[in-house]
Amino acid sequence: MFRRNQPTQPVSVTPAERVNSVLGSGINWQGNLRGSGGIRIEGTFEGDIILRGLVVVGETGRVNCKNLRANTVIVAGAVSGNITAEKLEIRGSGRVWGDVCVVALATEEGAFLRGQVRMEEKIEIDTEEEAPRDEQNPQAGEQQEE
Repeated sequence: MFRRNQPTQPVSVTPAERVNSVLGSGINWQGNLRGSGGIRIEGTFEGDIILRGLVVVGETGRVNCKNLRANTVIVAGAVSGNITAEKLEIRGSGRVWGDVCVVALATEEGAFLRGQVRMEEKIEIDTEEEAPRDEQNPQAGEQQEE
């Protein structure tokens, strides 16, 4: 009757649930995008995307990339490239040309996907850029002449 209520865990909003930046329609962007946060693309983006967060490709958005990696990806526009995500949602107006590696996949009626789908139990999104590998270092193994 006079029990203390157990403290509840606070509900936290993760960056994957929020859009921080918008690439508006009429904007064409070339380059790579890395980091954390969320982005909504309504224009044209060419380059790789690696985000710890949310990527929304709006109905007017067009993404042309080799790889798009994010926690959550929502496609209502067009993506040409491979997608790796914890959750991928392809809306009815969405079009994807490329292979998909996901934990969860949802599609609406009318959604288009041409490529292979691979389901995994867990996916890690690493935004750290790998150091370039110098396989042909001319100084490696050189000895000083006396």
